[in-house]
Amino acid sequence: MWRSVVGDNNQVLSFDLMGIKECQRNRYPLLFVDKITEVVPEKRAKGIKCFTYNEWFFPAHFDDEPSVPGFILMECLVQTFIMTFLSIEEYKGMKTSFSSLDKMIFKRQIVPGERLDIEATLTSFKRGIAKGYAKSYVAGEFACSAEFVITIPEVLKQFKPKINPINNNNDSGR
Repeated sequence: MWRSVVGDNNQVLSFDLMGIKECQRNRYPLLFVDKITEVVPEKRAKGIKCFTYNEWFFPAHFDDEPSVPGFILMECLVQTFIMTFLSIEEYKGMKTSFSSLDKMIFKRQIVPGERLDIEATLTSFKRGIAKGYAKSYVAGEFACSAEFVITIPEVLKQFKPKINPINNNNDSGR
């Protein structure tokens, strides 16, 4: 579900878990954002992920000192980021694909019981190619950040050059 608030000529949306699932294709156990608290489509998004000890990865990472694995933190950032364009009606529910991940920075561990607050910014969105970055915080303390290029393959393929098939008729034998 989502709600809309209009102000300053920007539509602001928010999504609960079911609304997120309408927009993006990630599902349990690989859905790593609990709520999108604010989205201005084509601009920015804010999301949260609450980590409990019941998460499937904590017993394996690590049983004596559990912390969130880096790849899951990356997914939290990206899944919030893709809401900046998958919240647009024409792109809702489309599959996305990584093209580039750059400048991933980890400043602190995230442990069971902590909430990750994520802020994502879309800097460019053209022809199914989205560029931007996300930063995250725990209780106001910087946790991690990254820059991304994410594609929507279904949109991107519309802009690939069309190659004409080669004429296979061999007339040289006449």
